[in-house]
Amino acid sequence: MIEQIVFYMLASVILLSALGVVLLPGLMHSALCLGLCLAGVAGIFASLGSDFIFAAQILVYVGGIAVLILFVVLLAGSASDKVTRQINEAWLPSLLICAAFIWSFLRITAYFAGITAKSAAAPTVKAIAALLLGDYAVPFELISIVLLASMTGAVLFGRRKAQ
Repeated sequence: MIEQIVFYMLASVILLSALGVVLLPGLMHSALCLGLCLAGVAGIFASLGSDFIFAAQILVYVGGIAVLILFVVLLAGSASDKVTRQINEAWLPSLLICAAFIWSFLRITAYFAGITAKSAAAPTVKAIAALLLGDYAVPFELISIVLLASMTGAVLFGRRKAQ
């Protein structure tokens, strides 16, 4: 019973903050609502027992992408961009696409309504760490080198020319 209450509370936070991302007039308020929405998704992962995905959601999305968006809004945006309305003339097709998605989502959830989990949620960090530091150590390090190279390239392309 308590799991359902927590789920519905987190789902309402996610839905309301997602609506805030789209409907609020300022980019700063939209970015803050995006951070709240991503934190709510992390809460859903935590309630499901997916501790690794919960931590990755907080670190990567809430911590990284939300801060990146805030810096882009603060540093690159003009003053008029920060107060413009987020809704444009394509709101009606978007509304129809959202209605179709909600309808299909409700059909899918009705199909799987009687299925329950066969076992309790168990921590996953130990098994993932054993894989990342054991069998997949070399691909893990190669990915880190690729990410380092892309960050270096972004800094080189992003810096301004000397005048």
